[in-house]
Amino acid sequence: MPEAVTGRLFQSYDRHAESIGSSSQGRGRCDRDVADRRPDMIPSIVVHPAYQAVLPDGHRFPMRKYGRLAETLAELGLAPSGFVRPEPADAALLKRAHRSDYVDAVLSCSVSREIEREIGLPVDGSVVARSCASAGGTLVAARLALDHGLAGSAAGGSHHARRETGAGFCVFNDVAVAALALQEEGAIRRALVVDCDVHQGDGTADCLAGSPDLFTFSIHAEKNYPTRKIPGDLDVGLVDDVDDAAYAAVLGAHLPGLLDGLSPDIVFYNAGVDPHMDDRLGRLALTDAGLAARDRYVVGEARRRRIPLVAVIGGGYATDIDALAARHAIVFQAMAALA
Repeated sequence: MPEAVTGRLFQSYDRHAESIGSSSQGRGRCDRDVADRRPDMIPSIVVHPAYQAVLPDGHRFPMRKYGRLAETLAELGLAPSGFVRPEPADAALLKRAHRSDYVDAVLSCSVSREIEREIGLPVDGSVVARSCASAGGTLVAARLALDHGLAGSAAGGSHHARRETGAGFCVFNDVAVAALALQEEGAIRRALVVDCDVHQGDGTADCLAGSPDLFTFSIHAEKNYPTRKIPGDLDVGLVDDVDDAAYAAVLGAHLPGLLDGLSPDIVFYNAGVDPHMDDRLGRLALTDAGLAARDRYVVGEARRRRIPLVAVIGGGYATDIDALAARHAIVFQAMAALA
């Protein structure tokens, strides 16, 4: 991630502090309703320079989107007090969601070739650092959401990582780690995971299977990866080429009832942008406007009920990195508009 961005935008996070300290930052493009708000009214965004790992040239995972997203969020004026820099997750934290031997193998960069192939990323020092930073970032963002109502991490949503292994570009399941940690320490009793990534959240379902008060809701393309899905609490598989209106109707038929019936202490929102019509690994047909409507709807439904919400960015695999970063920024714009 560009040092020019991270150097001027990071602020350390003190979970007991009244507020995040301010830092100077120029603004670029910005919606008027966001620009007119006081800095303390705009939800905090968690970013770590390790979010963007180093991959071999030509790798199909669009790793550069993380650095570009940080730049885009700054240009949009969405981090007027700077980004929040998290502490990476340590082994003890990661083992709340994952088997001990798997965590140890990852942290020592000694996973088997079979597991590395299933993950689809080289499990080296850079990717391990990214995975730990992402898990720590989601936990910090969740704490901020509990304190202030809304917050997000500019990474996360690694929902294919299961208890015993990683898969599908996911090493550690950051949402499961954060939800289990908060529940075990008594910060929450019940959580709802709203997973709108185009791929079913099989890993999150696996990691949270033994925790009935941590409810998973996945809305995804049924014929997409993973082929063998691990059932969650509520899985809604969509046919190919579902458009904005049809997607909104399905989401609207399920989300309000879940929020009212569960009354969760927090919502973990995976705002993956791979349902977009131009995504290489999606099978749906949402537009940018459809993604924006989706994000405003999910955030708005939580806000109406005064339920804290933490957003993670999930998947997105378009080849145009600028367009992809702009798409990932939509959920942060939605939170800022509705804060």
